[in-house]
Amino acid sequence: MPSRTERKKKRRWPKVLLITFAILFIGVGAYAYSVYHSLTSAVETMHTPLEREKSDKREEQVSLNKAQPFSVVLLGVDQRENDRGRSDSIIVMAVNPNTNSVKMLSIPRDTRTEIVGKGKVDKINHAYAFGGIDMSLKTIEHFLNIPIDYYIQINMEGFKDIVDSVGGVTVQNDLDFTEEGFHFPKGQLKLNGEKALTYARMRHEDPRGDFGRQQRQRQIIQAVINEGASLSSLTNYGDIFTALGNNVKTNLAFNEMVTIQSKYRSASNSIEQVQVNAQGTMINGVSYQLISDQEKARIHQILMEQLELN
Repeated sequence: MPSRTERKKKRRWPKVLLITFAILFIGVGAYAYSVYHSLTSAVETMHTPLEREKSDKREEQVSLNKAQPFSVVLLGVDQRENDRGRSDSIIVMAVNPNTNSVKMLSIPRDTRTEIVGKGKVDKINHAYAFGGIDMSLKTIEHFLNIPIDYYIQINMEGFKDIVDSVGGVTVQNDLDFTEEGFHFPKGQLKLNGEKALTYARMRHEDPRGDFGRQQRQRQIIQAVINEGASLSSLTNYGDIFTALGNNVKTNLAFNEMVTIQSKYRSASNSIEQVQVNAQGTMINGVSYQLISDQEKARIHQILMEQLELN
């Protein structure tokens, strides 16, 4: 069960796209205009619409203006030069402003499922490698049998630039380990971009495997949000916006981000982590996480109720 500190951190997740909005109300004159111009330019760079207008699993497109519950998937993509990469972190969030709550689900990257559009069964994170964001979203929708309305894709390789732009991050490490020449002792750690990326990627020395890696990735993302939202980061807004524009993609438009900030803010007061029961196994020499039909049905019911689609 998440600690009180972790729950508080999770409540800040909506700022992942809105961490700089408060700046617009702080300065005036030329400085405020400069900040606003940099922000809108970054959002335009980040904005990458999908070919579809809505999920195939919705009869009508979700309306943020009407404050309807919506879903968003956060993909941490391990993308390197000349390589599309894989979505090594898959976090699905169902946001309901009527109950002021968010249900958050982390899907193990090695989950065995049908890759929609590829005609094969494979690890769920391979969907991104096969067909990019479109195939990845369709595969996640099929696996959970729920609509995915929005996505936020973060390039984990370039994430170190985002970490450095906010002056580094502070995390609470619960596992002593060494990775790629860096030692990470237990306790509070201050990490620069390179160390933060190494910290987030480590998996093999963690007895929790992929679950431990997902936890560290969420830590880094939340720590960036905390640093980016602090007043001390105002002087670095140019670097922050540039790093975000270069490493974050989303189908959320600027006006939709503003609407979420105004109409859905209170939903972050209650965030519940939906735990997935998975069984590790080897098939033809390949390691998978298997999730039973009964478990998928349980998760589906939770998320559909949260989205008010039952």
